[in-house]
Amino acid sequence: MRVVVHGGAGGAPDDPAPRQETLDAAAERGADAGTPLDAVEAALAPLESSPRFNAGVGGAVQSDGVVRTDAGVMTSDREIGAACSMPGVKHAASVARVVHSETPHVFVSGEHAVDLAADFDVETGVDLLTDETRARYEDEDPPRGGPREHLDWLATRFGSGSDQAGSGLENGSQGESDSGRAPDHDTVGAVASDGERFAAATSTGGRSFALAGRVGDVPQVGSGFFCTEAGGASATGAGEDIARVTLSRRAVEHLDDGIGAQAAADRAIEEFEEITGSGAGVIVLGEEGAGSAFNTDGMQTSIAYK
Repeated sequence: MRVVVHGGAGGAPDDPAPRQETLDAAAERGADAGTPLDAVEAALAPLESSPRFNAGVGGAVQSDGVVRTDAGVMTSDREIGAACSMPGVKHAASVARVVHSETPHVFVSGEHAVDLAADFDVETGVDLLTDETRARYEDEDPPRGGPREHLDWLATRFGSGSDQAGSGLENGSQGESDSGRAPDHDTVGAVASDGERFAAATSTGGRSFALAGRVGDVPQVGSGFFCTEAGGASATGAGEDIARVTLSRRAVEHLDDGIGAQAAADRAIEEFEEITGSGAGVIVLGEEGAGSAFNTDGMQTSIAYK
């Protein structure tokens, strides 16, 4: 099995070594799996459990103080599963797999996705807040009223591209006092192949200070993830802009056109930046190998082969 994983595109972390160790272990875990779909789920699970990344535990807090997780998976036969807006669900990629493998649908949302997770033995009711994310939210004098008040509050806090409005930091930089906190861009993703089949998956906690119920690019097929017989891709970064240009689909279409994985990643990010001016990254796995590209300060990746 060949597996490539990413830990999100954004600012360069102050302490990258522990994050890289976690990514390396995740890739190795995925490479031990039996199928590409097993591999991407296995690789993402430890990243969703680590507060160093913005997926599962330690994920971004929405305007009502709740962490809601999203994920999507796709296999090279174009079968898709996605789930979104799930409070208390750490392993969102596992729920997306349930949608992919156990339902006739491609997308399940909210409380119904949580109920589906519980029925298929995916843990629910998990406290996804950490001391750091809880304190960061409370320090922003959060709104207590309805959506209109929430929108007024997030107008100066929720940014796009490299803007980290509300934190006073640019490009996802964490600052000296926040070395244990994941920047908002640190969505996680994986692509795997056994030499014949591919699978791609992406998982996230979203974006801090987003309107409660906001869903970004990650669980949207073609945006956060995409896969065909030519290969697969997983994207990370400014979610609204990734969705506007369907970044993962673009990368895989370049594979379909016959160019290599690295060239496909480079071209997709060049096109993304030209269209949006925003920050993002993408990993790509094709028949001839893996590639990655980003236009932010950093994006950590890892590759494992077995």
